[in-house]
Amino acid sequence: MCCRKCCGYLPPFSHFATNAIHFGQEPEQWSSWAVVPPITLSTTFKQEAPGKNKGYDYIRSGNPTRDCLEKAVAALDGAKYSLAYSSGMAAILNICHLLKPGDRIICTDDVYAGEYSTLWLQSSFCRGSNLPGNSLTWSVFGFVQLVWLESPTNPTLKVIDIRACAEVAHKHGCKDVMVAVDNSFMSPYFQRPLALGADICMCSATKYINGHCDVLMGLVSVNKEDLYERLKFLQNSLGAVPSPFDCFLCNRGLKTLHIRMKLHFHNGLAVAKFLESHPRVEKVIYPGLPSHPQYEVMKKQCTGCPGMVSFHIKGNIKNASAFLRNLKVFTLAESLGGFESLAEHPATMTHASVPEEVKKCLGITDTLIRLSVGLEDEEDLLADLGQALDNAVSGGFPSKNHPQLAAFPRG
Repeated sequence: MCCRKCCGYLPPFSHFATNAIHFGQEPEQWSSWAVVPPITLSTTFKQEAPGKNKGYDYIRSGNPTRDCLEKAVAALDGAKYSLAYSSGMAAILNICHLLKPGDRIICTDDVYAGEYSTLWLQSSFCRGSNLPGNSLTWSVFGFVQLVWLESPTNPTLKVIDIRACAEVAHKHGCKDVMVAVDNSFMSPYFQRPLALGADICMCSATKYINGHCDVLMGLVSVNKEDLYERLKFLQNSLGAVPSPFDCFLCNRGLKTLHIRMKLHFHNGLAVAKFLESHPRVEKVIYPGLPSHPQYEVMKKQCTGCPGMVSFHIKGNIKNASAFLRNLKVFTLAESLGGFESLAEHPATMTHASVPEEVKKCLGITDTLIRLSVGLEDEEDLLADLGQALDNAVSGGFPSKNHPQLAAFPRG
């Protein structure tokens, strides 16, 4: 694992798991010496004198449970500072509030639909995988204050060369140009944008970092002190902060992130290979496959891949619907990154709000299906996909030829 010397920051411990488990969690900071950080629910804190406190005055401004989480996340991101928000969208909105009226954003065109709707009013959308080579795009950098990247993109899993984009942006951009990367799909275990030259690493902790589909949260990590102070002010003044209980849950999920991501990678790759060899599948999109257009970029800037697999089923929307209807282990639901496997239809679910002409341009068609491969046994996952693909031909109901799936309720 990277020691972070490349980004000018050396974490307290040499390896990822040790930092996730121990950094910011010292029992000595609590009067009880509790090994597990307690949940501090108090909304206000006693002051020694007017304006003089013990580090906390009001829950929106700071909370001991939130501090534990933020310290651990900073260590994992290779950052000096990290901030927690009530959702990933709250984190994005806080970053956008760094801008002034009239400031411009360059954004990859294939992003999470919520980001698309938030950024489009002041953005120039660019084809992500070709950003560094597009001289016309970079010629307008003198007028851009924020470059927003997502890698891999959602839902077509394009991989962006973060280092190349950051180098060009900082070379040709205005003095204060910021490069921000949405790292929700990769998590800090597989990818560290700050070490690749980004100024801001944003993550929806709702996904892999928490990993249990029971917390809504966003995270932002930075190395520059002035940027941190501006974000800290916005975090407090806008007030979109997570509850202490959610911070406790997310901090707990963080302790097993390294174990979960290894199995997500294992299962995701197994599913991608299975789908790539299946006659009912038109195309598989998975950055961990050599067939992926940016496979070499992925190997250069990542240490692995998550459980996100997108594919085009042969046929039309009826076949896609039949496939989704016949799944038993995979649950038809939005979101991703949890221990359980999920499947969704981007065109009518997560990306339904994206204009039709944009979806067509991006390849978000009626036959595109996105999977979030979970932590179940590999054999059950492949069997479930196999029987659902078989039944997608006729649009029928679950086959009786897969008795190992009989114990699973329909999702």
